[in-house]
Amino acid sequence: SARCMCAYLYASAGEGESTTDVIYSNHCMISENGVMKEEGSQLGLMTAVIDVEKLENDRVKYNSFAWNMPVVTEEYKTIVVNLDSVNPKVLPENVNPYPFIPSDRTERANRCKEIIGMQARGLYERLKKIGIKKAVIGISGGLDSTLALLVTKRAFEMLEYPSENIICVTMPGFGTSDHTKNNSLKLMELCKVTAYTIDIKAACNQHFEDIGHEKDKYDVTYENVQARERTQILMDIANQENAIVIGTGDLSELALGWCTYNGDHMSMYAVNVSIPKSLVRYLVMEYTELAPELTEVLTSICNTEISPELLPLDANGNIQQKTEGTIGKYDLHDFFLYHFMRNGFEREKIFALAKVAFPQIAESEIQKTLEMFYKRFFTQQFKRSCLPDGPKVGSVCLSPRGDWRMPSDADVTGWL
Repeated sequence: SARCMCAYLYASAGEGESTTDVIYSNHCMISENGVMKEEGSQLGLMTAVIDVEKLENDRVKYNSFAWNMPVVTEEYKTIVVNLDSVNPKVLPENVNPYPFIPSDRTERANRCKEIIGMQARGLYERLKKIGIKKAVIGISGGLDSTLALLVTKRAFEMLEYPSENIICVTMPGFGTSDHTKNNSLKLMELCKVTAYTIDIKAACNQHFEDIGHEKDKYDVTYENVQARERTQILMDIANQENAIVIGTGDLSELALGWCTYNGDHMSMYAVNVSIPKSLVRYLVMEYTELAPELTEVLTSICNTEISPELLPLDANGNIQQKTEGTIGKYDLHDFFLYHFMRNGFEREKIFALAKVAFPQIAESEIQKTLEMFYKRFFTQQFKRSCLPDGPKVGSVCLSPRGDWRMPSDADVTGWL
């Protein structure tokens, strides 16, 4: 079924079909593109839900299927199935809510180790070929910048470059909490990198004055000024040090355009570019196996609310700006992204599958988040059209030079 990218239904001979020297096991199997859906030897009807649309999408997407079509000379009995008579509303009883993450713990750990190696290998090759021996990273105390630092550290170990050649800069702004700042400082100290703290508030206030923007007007300009100020600092330090800036943004943020154009959107090599947000946390925690001394700070970072920290804190110094409160849960967005990109499913089908996968989430929230996904995915393509280089480590990638070709002015109406 994997070789032919098909569904394969097999029924062996069973009880009563031989009375002489052998008896048969009644072994029955239903497989779909290399995955065993049902298997057993019990008498009775065996059923499984087969996704024919997914199979058709795979056959179109993977040219190796057409190249390897065998020349059939034998004659087979053909059984015609009229798919028009099949009820398309029948859904599997269980749908994996985290398609990017293996559910088996051992398999998940192995996958994380493999991805960590691929990310580091990509950066290793880039640094080796361009002859650069230093890297600059902005450290926020969040998941993405933490993963970028850990990947860079691994690549430098492979290259036998000193960790001091990794220049990390934490740049507190108007929304930076003590919690994330302290995590940043602790992480940089434990990784033994060259660390700088540069407060950007004064520079941003000067810029507000220069462009005539009110300092207490908390709009998109207020937020993006900070993101671009941070990128300018990183790029300029990279020039001073003959280094490259390592990007921290992940696949989920790119899909939603949840980044500032020519701010955190831009770098010289983006190591997280094909890592979905739901997987980042598992990768970060997997590093505790490689560096146990980081366990406490990495656990703290993983337990921190996801936020760009661009809006002022509340009266108690707590984060007010929460990403998932604005755009919806990343678990849902990653689920939508996988089935939209990997399987080519339409909106109605993705919604139906999401209801099965996330029974604890209200249908209205799933519907609202799905609409947000489509609107942002289409309107933010222009950010992906000029994406920095980065390693592809999975089956879903949004690089304009590889897997994803899309005009920046594509209309979302038809999808909604």
